[in-house]
Amino acid sequence: MSLNGYIMSREREIARVENGLITDFDAQRLPLYLLKTKDLTGWLESRAIDSHRTNSRLLKKALRISAADDLATVLRVHAATITDTYWFREEGSDISYDEVRFSENLFDKLALRGDPNSFNQPYSRTPELTNTGSFEKCWSRKDGHWQMLKSGNDLENFSELFVCVFGRRMGLEMASYEWDGSYVCSEDFTNGSSVNFEPAAGIMLDNEDYADNFHALWTLNKKAAEQYVGMVWLDAICFNMDRHTQNYGVLRDVETGEILSLAPLFDHNIALIARGYPKVERTNDMLIQLFVEFLNDVPEAKRIFEEFPLPELTEQLVMECIEAVPIQVDEEAVCRFILNGEQRINELLEPDQGLSQTL
Repeated sequence: MSLNGYIMSREREIARVENGLITDFDAQRLPLYLLKTKDLTGWLESRAIDSHRTNSRLLKKALRISAADDLATVLRVHAATITDTYWFREEGSDISYDEVRFSENLFDKLALRGDPNSFNQPYSRTPELTNTGSFEKCWSRKDGHWQMLKSGNDLENFSELFVCVFGRRMGLEMASYEWDGSYVCSEDFTNGSSVNFEPAAGIMLDNEDYADNFHALWTLNKKAAEQYVGMVWLDAICFNMDRHTQNYGVLRDVETGEILSLAPLFDHNIALIARGYPKVERTNDMLIQLFVEFLNDVPEAKRIFEEFPLPELTEQLVMECIEAVPIQVDEEAVCRFILNGEQRINELLEPDQGLSQTL
């Protein structure tokens, strides 16, 4: 598809597109992925709903979208999303940002649970076409704000909610997750695109190496790099196997493009016990080994970790976090798993530099 027009941020033209190529751009405000690659098609396709989700196929059918490709899908809503201000305006169009940004979602129930009553209605613009990720989910409007509802089983839902509570207790900045009795709900942490969220893929592509990610962030924003160390620790303790460069990222100032911080930590529904109860004993835990190797290989990251004001990780603290989640699980197994993770990190780190140190 040969595209001509502009990449926009709100009403600001930040890049010119001619025959699918970026020919002129504002380097301060351009999306990070485009600044790194100039791959317009790749950027647009990365914003499209996952076509492998069952409900995405239902959604496209209800919206009369015959083309199956991601590019056609995302352009139906001018590539706009809930969590940033970027969009695409075709050459000759006079459409405005107010017309492009989303104010309602009539297809939320269809996207979330395949609701048949949401299928037979006229076409309307929906943020579901740019709602990425592999789980069935939707954006829902509540009290003038957007929130994400995500589907999952009890173990997945517990893991998402527990890591949120636990991360906060340990002093990390977490995306907000709550349980509504059926689904996990998360508030839009960009507060209606008052800041731009950009996945780390815009900086690192698909490179997940801890040291490489840390050094890249350290160059761009030292605060974000410090927060990254906390994220990697949390992933190790809570056995988050699914961290990748699309499910963490940075927040940027909409007007200046400045990187402000790491985004609040999110997407932990494949962590902890989501795939069943792992062995409580963590002697050969790969995530812990990788975390400790990262600290030992990168002195600056190790210094940051040593200076974190982490509270003492006790059985009482972990049990309080478990009990804050209204889903029944084997509490003893979860508690022992978390505490054994802390113990294993202490064993692998150099003497007197473990979590048991009071900072």
